[in-house]
Amino acid sequence: MQREYKFENHPKDKFVRNENIRLAFKPLAAITLWGISFIATKLALDELAPTAIIYLRLGFGALTLALIALYTKRKFTIKGNDLLGIFVLSLIAILHLTIQVIGINFTSASNTGWIIGLSPIFMVFLGILFFKEKINFIQSIGILIALIGLLLLVGKGDITAIDLIKNKGDLLVLGSAFTWAVYSFAGKKVTLNYPPLMTILYQFLMMVVLLSPFVINAENIIAVKTLSYNGWAAILFLGIFCSGIAYVFWASAMKQMNSTRVGAFLYLEPFVTVVAAWLILSEQVTLIMILSGIAILLGVYLVNRKSNS
Repeated sequence: MQREYKFENHPKDKFVRNENIRLAFKPLAAITLWGISFIATKLALDELAPTAIIYLRLGFGALTLALIALYTKRKFTIKGNDLLGIFVLSLIAILHLTIQVIGINFTSASNTGWIIGLSPIFMVFLGILFFKEKINFIQSIGILIALIGLLLLVGKGDITAIDLIKNKGDLLVLGSAFTWAVYSFAGKKVTLNYPPLMTILYQFLMMVVLLSPFVINAENIIAVKTLSYNGWAAILFLGIFCSGIAYVFWASAMKQMNSTRVGAFLYLEPFVTVVAAWLILSEQVTLIMILSGIAILLGVYLVNRKSNS
């Protein structure tokens, strides 16, 4: 007589599975919000200047983080000798956001999502140039694959048709991917003894102060006064959700999960952008765009893949 065995999941296994799902929600939510941010920026550009969008986004982001800090009873004291570090990081971040938003005005949100994904490649180059870091054969292949993917994307499948003058939007977004890598390295060098929430709050406030003389003028004030409901929705989404809540989710995930696991979610961001751009902006999604984007992501993955040696 054949005996039947019934296997049941152990309650502990179920708990672990549910806990993993709960933890994964935070980085996934952050990546989803950041992926849609390019679409919101594209919509806001119909009514506001790039610097005005950045200014409002930072303002609402700082307000959101300040409210969260108050709710969690954080200390708002800051040391005077830390202001220089915050100032340096703020200048780099302003440059990064400015050229990114201007670039989005001249290219598609979909292209922006794919190109921004190249930031880790630039981080590798900066590591080689300034920190004498070495790369292996697999990483070199990854850089080559990502470069081919980028060229196919910009040239819409025909590398010989690439003209950086005509594709200035893609070029500017590529520049913003580079400045993000610079910002990441600067963030490692500038030591600020504050929780991540407070560090980014101080930085947002510093950026608002630095931008104020260039943004507060009659033209921008009139534009804000006449901003449509869609325009306000885009700005509030960028400030409250993308610069506020998404950051809190990401910082929390980095604290609770392995950094490698959290970082892997970044590979999903371009796909979120492409789908959102198709649904919201009716941007055309072509086969060559998808293949180019996959090549970029594959290259970035190989560059960031741990060496077995």
